[in-house]
Amino acid sequence: MTSGEKKPRRGMSSLIFSSLKMATATFSSRILGLVREQVMAATFGASGITDAFTVAYRVPNMLRDLFAEGAFSSAFVPVFTKVRQLGDREARTLLWSMAIILTLLTGTIVTAVIIFAPEVVHLMTDKDFVADEERMVITVQMVRIMAPFLTLVSLAALFMGALNTLKMFFVPALAPALFNVVMIICMFTLPPHLEARGFHAALALALGVILGGFVQMLLQIPLVLYKGFGPTGQWSFKSEWTGSILNRLGIGTIGIAATQINILITTILATGTQLGAVSWLTYAFRLFQFPVGILSVSIAGSNLVHFSDEWKAGREKEAAKILKTSYLMSWVVIIPAFALLMALSEETVHLIFERGAFDSRDTQMASIALRMYLWGLPFYGLYKIFAPTFFSVDRPKVPVFISMAAIGVNIIFCLIMVPHYGFSILALGTSLSMFLNCSLQGFFLARILKLETSFFFSWRLLKFVIAGGLSWWSVTSIKGTWYLLEGALLERSVGFLGCVALGALVYISFLLLTGEAKLIKKLLNKK
Repeated sequence: MTSGEKKPRRGMSSLIFSSLKMATATFSSRILGLVREQVMAATFGASGITDAFTVAYRVPNMLRDLFAEGAFSSAFVPVFTKVRQLGDREARTLLWSMAIILTLLTGTIVTAVIIFAPEVVHLMTDKDFVADEERMVITVQMVRIMAPFLTLVSLAALFMGALNTLKMFFVPALAPALFNVVMIICMFTLPPHLEARGFHAALALALGVILGGFVQMLLQIPLVLYKGFGPTGQWSFKSEWTGSILNRLGIGTIGIAATQINILITTILATGTQLGAVSWLTYAFRLFQFPVGILSVSIAGSNLVHFSDEWKAGREKEAAKILKTSYLMSWVVIIPAFALLMALSEETVHLIFERGAFDSRDTQMASIALRMYLWGLPFYGLYKIFAPTFFSVDRPKVPVFISMAAIGVNIIFCLIMVPHYGFSILALGTSLSMFLNCSLQGFFLARILKLETSFFFSWRLLKFVIAGGLSWWSVTSIKGTWYLLEGALLERSVGFLGCVALGALVYISFLLLTGEAKLIKKLLNKK
């Protein structure tokens, strides 16, 4: 075997285990995120107050897609990877120059949001939401408190992208866990102090966000310094590299703008359906994001780094193999997650959220929304892998215009259907949009990378789907006996875990019986 043949295997092995490291850290974060949501649901339920927080939190989150995990990360990592080949000093200069640029850009936006907070809330809600004076006041206060979160999380994402490029995955991926810990502590400790001073207890949520964002950013800096990438004392705000990142970011802005229009319209539609709809959709989306955050984001983040390494070095075939490994990994892990969550949607919401102010009706409504979101789960996972790949191959415009088309379809679909079928259509529209987005991205990637049809469709993939179907059927058949809605928490937890174990066993057994032992071993093999 030649050295040229060995390299792709090393690359794929590195991809797999960097993905596993990120997934392990992200799993901890997501578990804590669910605990955070449990505490919030038990304390505030699915009420007008939680709707207020959801609307207010959506303001920095909308902009976060541009300056943090979204367009910026996809633009920064490939360029930073290329600059590192010129030398660490140049890469350090680029990193801290972008940190200053990000701070100035986001700081300007944060200032505007704080000044025009009432107008922002008016823009994002309907007349019934604004008519509730108490809720409106609390929402505006929350917007102003949480606005600086945009700067903090953007810098955290910048440093995390640099650390991932330096092949440090575990600790940066663990940073969001600290965010959740801080939020949980704030919800437990701050409400009495706020009420004693005449403030609403729900402001503890907003204070938790801003404090959590600060801790999340602060964790990254010592790691950057440890890797030898502290400030050089030189800044380069008009270099070829900063210009390249900003140009890519500018292209991404178009797509992000379309995304935010979509979020804006769906938020307005949700606030106009019924009280609690925004919260039901939010709780359901949190559960939907659990497998995406642990599995797909971890695979996608690792794929972006390793694919960029191979592509920038001119090894296009090896890069395609990295992408195929990521593609297969996504299907292997997302299909059982889809099957189990679809079979246990109501049981999942019931076990995690139904306590305190969150009642059985909230469980029913949130589980309906969750099932609608789940139809887009496999495609959302692939989207997380495909979209950044276009930036690595210097085709950043393609996913932007695809997203705009998919979002346009979603907006039209929701505007037509929501008045007739209610809030859950907003979740179904998201799934429809993601399916269209992912399909078009796969089509264009096939043309750009010269991928054959067998890259996307194969008997192996059909086996995954059949295994997932059997897993869903087995859990659906026995869940009524194993999981009792009126049972004690311990009984429910044991029954739920039993259902999950059975579904996983059926899935893995089918793959083993149909000759996929080698694939599973390959995906989990450790050199």
